[in-house]
Order: sequence, then C-alpha cells, then structure tokens
Amino acid sequence: MNYTPTYQQDDVEVISRERVFQGFFAVDKLSLKHRRYAGDWSPSFSRELFCRGRAVGVLLHDPEQDQLVLVEQFRVGLLDNAQQSPWVLELVAGIIDEGESPEQVATREVQEEAGLQVNDLRFICEYYNSPGGSDECISVFYGRVDASQADGIHGLADEHEDIKVVVLPVADALAALQAGKINNAMAIIALQWFRLQYVCSN
Repeated sequence: MNYTPTYQQDDVEVISRERVFQGFFAVDKLSLKHRRYAGDWSPSFSRELFCRGRAVGVLLHDPEQDQLVLVEQFRVGLLDNAQQSPWVLELVAGIIDEGESPEQVATREVQEEAGLQVNDLRFICEYYNSPGGSDECISVFYGRVDASQADGIHGLADEHEDIKVVVLPVADALAALQAGKINNAMAIIALQWFRLQYVCSN
C-alpha cells in the first residue's frame, strides 16, 4: 500500500510551547493551529503533550526450550484500576538515552533487567504509544536467549527498579495474552507478531 498522509509538518503552526512540568517525565503546553481537510486553517487551540521520548522493548525467546522470558514489575499507571494488580507482566524495556541506538539499548536492558546476553536481535516494528497526547515512540525487537540462565530479581537500585524475571512456555504466554492477563501494548504487539511468525507459520 502506497499511503502518504494528507498533510505534513509544515501544515502545523506552533504558536507557543511552554514546559509546565518537569519530573521523572515532562509535560509541555502548546498553542497551535493546523490545516484542515477543507483546505483552510483551524482556529488556535491548546494541547498538553506528555514528553516521554523514545524507548525500546525486547521479546526474549529460547527456541530450544520453547520458552519466552518476560519480566514483572510495579507500574503506577494501574493504581486506579481496583480490578487489576499494578504488577505487570511485560517485555524487557528501557528509555533511549542521548547518543544511543535502539539496538544498544535493547542489549543493555536485557542485561540489566534479565541478567541475560541477547543474540539474533531482530527489529519488529516502531510505533507511537498514544499520539493523541504523548510523544513516546517505541521500537520493538525480538531476541534469542538461553532461558535456563533466566532467574532472579534485577534492575537498577538508583532507578527504584525491582524487576522479577518470569520464564513461561510459549503456549502459556500466548494463553495469558488470549485471556487478557498480558494487557500492555508493547507486549501485545510483540506477542501477536511472534504468534504470526513462529506459531502460525509452523
């Protein structure tokens, strides 16, 4: 499919941009206007932008043992859902620092969060997590590991990380996905890709 968006960056005018909050993440307030599909320009309006930047996630697979290596950790975003534990089963993941490539971050985070060496790193996709209000862009990879070496609690103490390694048979991980027990976007995307590439194709 040869798709090109109707408009581009020069069809948006940012009138003002102010950083209104800076903490672990940041929030900017923008006043802007953009071209409309009728050809004219919109009135100016305000939007808040949650500034998270770029991140990487890695789906870890041991094809010899037919296992996937995931991680479980506390996530503040689930605190308001009384029906859901705020400890989430997800991919090894991390934020891209200035000067790093996504592949470098993938390798580093696998070591920091799972204590493993990753091989055969393959790009899956890149996506925007919530473009209506966040600039977060995530690169997702697949990597092979030796799941027999996967165990324990990992993470960086100075970043308040307390990360438990979870090794699951492929069938159990896909069943958890189907049952809605794995319900974060990064893991869903990676596992659906994995199912198409490694399960449905065999």
